[in-house]
Amino acid sequence: MSPDQLKEWLGDEESAGAGWSKDDGSGETVGHESGRKIIEILEKNPNKEPSKYDEEDISHMRKVVAYNKRHLAQEGKAKQDPESKSAKSLKNWGHDPQQS
Repeated sequence: MSPDQLKEWLGDEESAGAGWSKDDGSGETVGHESGRKIIEILEKNPNKEPSKYDEEDISHMRKVVAYNKRHLAQEGKAKQDPESKSAKSLKNWGHDPQQS
């Protein structure tokens, strides 16, 4: 997803309820927070120049790739049903299974 697509999705009420809640009592999900971090990373380095990523960026994006890979392998429903909780959670993590 592009940063604009992800921003639009995260602003949608549907995105808020998909995924595991954070332990801080904020009501935000882990994936929603991850989506905000993905936007920051993409916007600060729009040309994706490897030298402009810091260790925190790389660490987070590795986490994102691992999450998406694991959930796509386990959950065929995400591709079949865009309204499933799995599809919505993947979108919070920056991957729209309907676009792949």
